[in-house]
Amino acid sequence: MSSASEPSTPADPDGAAPQPLKPSLGTTLWSAWGWFTFGLACIVAFPLMLLTWAVTAPFDKGRYWVGYIFRKVCVFQQVLLPRWKFTVSGTMPANPRNPYVAVCNHESFADILLISHLPWEMKWLSKEGLFRVPIAGQMMSMAGDIKVVRGDKDSAKKAMAECAVWLGRRVSVMVFPEGTRVVKGELGPFKDGAFRLAIETGTPVLPMVLWGTKDAMLKKDWRFGHADAEVRVLEPVPVDGLTLDDVEALKMQVRDLMVRELANR
Repeated sequence: MSSASEPSTPADPDGAAPQPLKPSLGTTLWSAWGWFTFGLACIVAFPLMLLTWAVTAPFDKGRYWVGYIFRKVCVFQQVLLPRWKFTVSGTMPANPRNPYVAVCNHESFADILLISHLPWEMKWLSKEGLFRVPIAGQMMSMAGDIKVVRGDKDSAKKAMAECAVWLGRRVSVMVFPEGTRVVKGELGPFKDGAFRLAIETGTPVLPMVLWGTKDAMLKKDWRFGHADAEVRVLEPVPVDGLTLDDVEALKMQVRDLMVRELANR
C-alpha cells in the first residue's frame, strides 16, 4: 500500500503540536482515575460480551452486538471523566447494517474513545500491540477487530482480506488512512488500503473528521489532559463503476473532502 505524495494540509489553524503535560499531583490523580475507570469498564463488560457472544453466535455472524457492547466501554468511561467532553455530529447512516469503509483523521489514542460514541458498530483495523493489552486485547479479538503489523506487507494484505469478510457480513470497518496519528495538527498523506478495499468490495467510503483529542492523551505519555472534542460524519462517497485504476482519484477525493471540512470547522 503506497502513500500519497501530496504534501500535508493544515487541519488546525495554528498547526501547533500538543504541549507536554505539566507534572502535577492533580494531573497524576486524574490520570490514575481515568485508567481505573477504563479497567473497571472492561471488567464489567467482559462477561457481558461473553454472554452476548454465546447467545448471538448462531445468528450474528458479524458479531455486531458483541462489538457494540465493547464500544460502549468507551462511553461508560467518558461519563466518569469530567475533563473530557465528547460530541458527535453530522449525517448518521440511516441503516447501520449497510456497511461502509469508514475513514477518519488520527490525532490521539483518544480518537478511538471518541469515535466509539457513534451509534453503530464497526470493526477496527488496529496495530497488533493493542491486542496484547490484558483483558482489553481479548475483548478486541472477541469483538472482531482486525490486527495489523505496521510495515509488514503480508500482515496488511491479510488484514484487508479480513476487513472484506466483515463487510460481507454487513458490518462496517474503521480505518485511519494516515496509518498513524499525526501530532502537529496536520492531515497526513493517505495510504491506499482503505480505498482499494472499498473499490474491490463495492462498499461506499464514509469519511469522518475529528478534532480536539490531541491533548487528551499524548503520545508516549500515560497521563490524561483536557479535551473538548468532536467527531463529524460526512456524506458517504459511492464507488459504483470504479476500478482499481481509480484508487488514487478516490483517495484524493475523500482526502479533499476531509481537508475542507477541517478547514471550515
